This record gives sequence, C-alpha cells and structure tokens, in this order.
Amino acid sequence: MNIPAAGKKRLVIVGATGMVGGYALRYALDNPGVGHVTAIGRRKLSLSHMKLAQVLHPDFADCSALAETLSGQDAAIFCLGTYTGAVSDAELRKTTVDFTVEFARVLHGSSPGAAFSFLSGNGADPTGRSRIAFARYKGEAENALLAAGFPRVYIFRPAYIYPVEPRKEPNFSYRLLRAIYPVFRVLFPNQVIPADDLARAMVDVAARETRQTGGQVFENRDIRAMVEST
Repeated sequence: MNIPAAGKKRLVIVGATGMVGGYALRYALDNPGVGHVTAIGRRKLSLSHMKLAQVLHPDFADCSALAETLSGQDAAIFCLGTYTGAVSDAELRKTTVDFTVEFARVLHGSSPGAAFSFLSGNGADPTGRSRIAFARYKGEAENALLAAGFPRVYIFRPAYIYPVEPRKEPNFSYRLLRAIYPVFRVLFPNQVIPADDLARAMVDVAARETRQTGGQVFENRDIRAMVEST
C-alpha cells in the first residue's frame, strides 16, 4: 500500500478518463501537498505514477465493494458524468444522480471526515422545477450531497468547459462552441472556463487545510476568480 508522508493528502478521483477528471488527476499527481491518489473508474488509465493507485469498478449503481478502498481518504473529486442527448433520460438520471448518491454513501461510511468536490453544471436547479432534465438532475445530486453529512461539500457549476486539447466533440453544439471560442471568451468571459483551470480549482479546494465546514457553490464567475487568485 502506498502510504503518503505525514501531512500530505489522500485523494480519490472518480471519472479520471473524462476531460475534467483527467486534468484533475494530472494536477493532483503533480501537487506536492498530495501524497496519494486513487483513481476509480470503469476503464483503465494509460498512466502510471508512484502516487497513483487505479481501481476498476464497472458498476457505480453499487459501490459497496469500494468500502475498503475509500477508507482513510481526505477528499474526493467526483467528475463522473455524461452528455445530455448522448444517452436516454433514464440513463442520464442514473449517471447524474444515482451514481453520485451511491458513491457518496459508501465514501461517507468509510471516510466520514472527507471533503467532496462535485462537478455539477451551470443552471443546476435544486428546486427541481426546471424543464431541463440536466438541470433538475444536477440539482437533485447537489441536494443529496449537501445532506449526506460530509463536513465540506464543494459544488462547481461551470458554464462552457473549453477542452483545451483537441478532441472529438460529442455534438454540433460543442463543435460550434469550440469554433467560436476565441470570440466567445472575449465577449462572455464568465460563460467559459478552460477544463484544466476547472480541474485545478476542484482539486485545490478539496485538498486545502481549512476549519470551514458546510457546503459552498461556485458558479462559473467564482471558479474563474479562484483560478486567477492563485
């Protein structure tokens, strides 16, 4: 077992094969304040590092088998998700709400003092009144995390996440946004955030030393300010 040096954080990253989760993993591994990172996902990573442990978990509908892995963790960065329109409504809710709630249940049982950093989205609606499924489901997941008993919950609501590195865009809207990003960034700076900046903010806030407790919600403007202040 990789045991971090005294004072260094043990982090769990879920969704490290995705865009934001991938940057979060790389940043955490480079962060001198982080002593060990456990990446939990459904696919194996093509990355090895002395700080890194990989755990394959095929079905996040039941995370009971992760109880031992999640013991003694200081924080989790949860980036698991899917794109609206890429899956059915039932699958979108399962991934967005059920998987998040189930993972949080097991993490809290194993590491009740851990912080939780959650990738939500712009427009997330905790009231459940939105006509947009993504907004309702993200809001439902936020509510569940805030009620789960973690001492610190950090909810990130980015607007358009710029991929930084070229990729195959999931749909026409994302292809269009990437094409007009240079102009969009200038005209609407608080409606965009580079994926690597978002990931860095999610790791930094979860791993930092603080006596503050409770839940905090960071809108896109707040995330930008966090990045610019470091």
